[in-house]
Amino acid sequence: MKVVLFCGGYGMRMRNGDADVIPKPLQMVGPRPLIWHVMRYYAHFGHTEFVLCLGYGAKQIKEFFTTYSETESNDFVLRDGKVELLSTDISDWSITFVDTGLETPIGERLRRVRPHLKGDEFFLANYADVLCDAPLDAMIKEFHDFGAAASMIVVPPQSSFHIVDVADGGGVTGISPVSDLPLGENGGYFVLSQEVFDHLPENGDLVADACTALAAQGKLYGYRYDGFWKPADTFKERAELDAAYSDGTRPWAVWEDRGVTA
Repeated sequence: MKVVLFCGGYGMRMRNGDADVIPKPLQMVGPRPLIWHVMRYYAHFGHTEFVLCLGYGAKQIKEFFTTYSETESNDFVLRDGKVELLSTDISDWSITFVDTGLETPIGERLRRVRPHLKGDEFFLANYADVLCDAPLDAMIKEFHDFGAAASMIVVPPQSSFHIVDVADGGGVTGISPVSDLPLGENGGYFVLSQEVFDHLPENGDLVADACTALAAQGKLYGYRYDGFWKPADTFKERAELDAAYSDGTRPWAVWEDRGVTA
């Protein structure tokens, strides 16, 4: 299945120092940028055809891949002046780069890459700013078993705040952590069918328009997942992931289970 990555936003919540000039997908987590980790996750499950919805930072993202050096993270033999790789990261990937605009909503970005999904009844999509170790094969299977037109991973509320119940007179009757509520958040990992385009208006939103319409028809599936899921939506979150990578705590790197290290 092809994987659509939404990687054209400004990343305003990550603005800090170099983040003002480096697009969020290229912010580093360990020795490689965030988008590389997301793509390696999908490649681990056999999905190596990517469609990048570009906007802000398009030039830098293109340059990262067109000048990619496999020798930085793979063993190799230098023989007679020629490099013979012993392993590879991205040589079997197919990456389509599509300029979808600077101010474009996510739903419209998806509409603009639809020609590149022609012939694909089902495809995957991702915000490209979240790392996760969810079993993608199981996610796809449950999507098909349910007969859904679209599905999203649903994770527990991530906020550390508390919900406060206040009576009419002002007295507090209860305090509960947000994480204890029987609710879920959209985790940004989608399995979609072509039917999603039937509910995407021009300049629309994938969740607010298409997913909401499909939910009303009973065609949206929520894959509940309580395992590792962490966004890199802010500078602090990205720094936490970078630190976790450095100390070897990187559950999202599912490809390392097969003995492949970054």
